[in-house]
Amino acid sequence: MPEPTPRLQLLTRAGCHLCETAAETVTRIGAEAGLVPALVDVDEDPELRAEYGDRVPVVLLDGREHSYFTVDVLRLRRDLALGRPPDGGAGEDR
Repeated sequence: MPEPTPRLQLLTRAGCHLCETAAETVTRIGAEAGLVPALVDVDEDPELRAEYGDRVPVVLLDGREHSYFTVDVLRLRRDLALGRPPDGGAGEDR
């Protein structure tokens, strides 16, 4: 049986300063919700690199794109508190 997708993921790549900042933020916000985010290097998976490589860092919540380039902190806190997936994609509600 495949392992379940972690609820909170951050897609990153080596040498990405935005990714470093996002990792700190997502780790902190995840801890508030009792979660440890999975940090995933898009360059280690050709499919992820093709899909997300041009806009890392990307926050995924329940396997769906939540935000990219920067972490939408207020929206992420809200969605984690409500226990729901993103409400329509990155960039909304900023």
